[in-house]
Amino acid sequence: MPVHKTTSSTETKKIAAILAKKILRMRVKRKNALILALVGELGSGKTTFIQGFLRALAVRKKITSPTFVITKSYKLKAKSYQTVYHIDCYRIKKPSELLELGIKEIFNNPQNIVLIEWAEKIKRILPKNSIWIKFEHSDKINQRIIKIT
Repeated sequence: MPVHKTTSSTETKKIAAILAKKILRMRVKRKNALILALVGELGSGKTTFIQGFLRALAVRKKITSPTFVITKSYKLKAKSYQTVYHIDCYRIKKPSELLELGIKEIFNNPQNIVLIEWAEKIKRILPKNSIWIKFEHSDKINQRIIKIT
């Protein structure tokens, strides 16, 4: 499990960009979407990580967390993926709320990348092969610990 320590939003975005580029280079046949499940306390770097990830995928729009709209989507120019979804489950009370929004279709499409903040709230409905990324505050001021599993 790779562990990264960052002391700035720039470093967090850099780690995300490296992961995004690595994912684009992978030539794996997928049966479902590539899902990154992000967990961690408020202010631990989840949205910042997603901003770096999306920038590396050439998303040029302003990237903010979809806390109130729940989900945002961005079209990609990559060969291996068509759409990236940014989902924020902070306001979700139970996973069935996302099922009503058609989340299964999004998860089942191998042309999708799905980035989920507060993913622990919907763990029951996530595919087993989701990539979990845990964000933690460190004892050191401004340091974050990012663990990818």
